[in-house]
Amino acid sequence: MNKNVYHTIGLMSGSSLDGVDIAYCVFEKAADQWQVSIKQAECVPFPERWTNRLQFLPVQSALTFFKTHTYFGHYLGEVTKKFINKHGINADLIASHGHTIFHEPHNRLTAQIGDGAAIAGATGITTITQLRTTDVALFGQGAPIVPIGDLHLFPTYRYCLNLGGIANISIKNKEGIVAFDVCACNQILNRLANEVELPYDDKGKLAASGAINAVLLEALNAPDFFHKKPPKSLSNQWVMQTMMEVIDQHSLRTPDLLATFCEHIAQQIAQSIQHFSPQSSEEMLVTGGGAFNDFLMKRISTLAKIQVIIPDEKLISFKEAMVMAFMGVLRIREESNVWRSVTGAKRDTICGAVWKG
Repeated sequence: MNKNVYHTIGLMSGSSLDGVDIAYCVFEKAADQWQVSIKQAECVPFPERWTNRLQFLPVQSALTFFKTHTYFGHYLGEVTKKFINKHGINADLIASHGHTIFHEPHNRLTAQIGDGAAIAGATGITTITQLRTTDVALFGQGAPIVPIGDLHLFPTYRYCLNLGGIANISIKNKEGIVAFDVCACNQILNRLANEVELPYDDKGKLAASGAINAVLLEALNAPDFFHKKPPKSLSNQWVMQTMMEVIDQHSLRTPDLLATFCEHIAQQIAQSIQHFSPQSSEEMLVTGGGAFNDFLMKRISTLAKIQVIIPDEKLISFKEAMVMAFMGVLRIREESNVWRSVTGAKRDTICGAVWKG
């Protein structure tokens, strides 16, 4: 398949465990420039059994891991099939990120579950999965992988920030683009909100009512990761073990914990940007669930000292799923979809296993 228009479905299951993001996108290449439109998109919330199974899978047996990989693929296939039927979609491709269970690039290991054969079997549509593994095999970080979309689909923004379970940023330069994970984000914020029986801190209202604790903030900023130069990436296990351990050592009210962690996020993002000599007139596109947190966005805007652009709700929520779809397009075209300048791999790679529908 090598053409200029692609009707593609992207699937994304992020570390915040809120559900499966599905985006039906149309990509068109004209005059060496890609254009994209998200035609239909929705988030399918996980049933409680899937939330629990994914959350605790890292400590289960090998057999349970492989069964879950298979069953999760069938689940994704059925969810996608319902989405297709609901909207009358005729897609060329499906590209599924899967759900990350392990990410240890220092051991040349990354694992995103969700059997591609099961998705292709359920939908009858050629499916692309395993979008990180080749890069990691070539000593890359395997993350972040969204920057390929930032460069081709959002060329006018020098900075693109995603505030998902983990915050990551991409910065365009003369050589192309660099990108890296910055810090934990919604994984921790949602976990703290859960402690007061909230699914998340709506618009950051609870954080706004709290006070920043200087001692906790210093401890949050202390880990060696924050002083390393890119390429670098974070695993879900590191986030929950390292950062939650720091938080648990401080007996504070939940609003104070949320306010302090938001400040940590904002400081780490601002620090990351300052290394690239930003100009006050430059723009940063912000997407991901954290973009709905008004308190967090205010702190980022204040500390980053560049123009923060928050797009429409559809792009905020489904940009990652859209980029997964785009990576699938590039894979089918046999064009590089993960770059060494981002991940530190030995070379640019064409990532993705292809499962024929």
